[in-house]
Amino acid sequence: STQSTWGYRVLWSTDGVWYLDGLSVTWQAMYAAEPCKGIPAAECAQYMLGGEGCMWAETVDTSDIQQTIWPRMAAVAERLWSPLASTTHASEAFYRYHNFRCLLNRRGIAAAPAANPVAREAPPHPGSCMIQ
Repeated sequence: STQSTWGYRVLWSTDGVWYLDGLSVTWQAMYAAEPCKGIPAAECAQYMLGGEGCMWAETVDTSDIQQTIWPRMAAVAERLWSPLASTTHASEAFYRYHNFRCLLNRRGIAAAPAANPVAREAPPHPGSCMIQ
């Protein structure tokens, strides 16, 4: 039984895939997480208020917090803010995700390379923000 089954309005929070300190969790895995899994669509629409990506400070400081949060938090945000039917496959979000990382960099936000297998790693090589 879920909290929504009992009539509670809920925010989805997980210490799993949406825990931003999980440095080996890829943006694709974050994008694939489904807050309404196992909840009937009508109940989810009525009781699910939203969710959160959690960022704790035990593994970061001011020198790497932005790279730890961005751009992976964008995958979480798109899942929460977009209709379910338009967020079913990370492959469909690939170009939006990479473009968003470039936008963040142009605006002075130190977003990690979108293709990193481990969050906040240095780029594997110099080049365009789209190919890193």
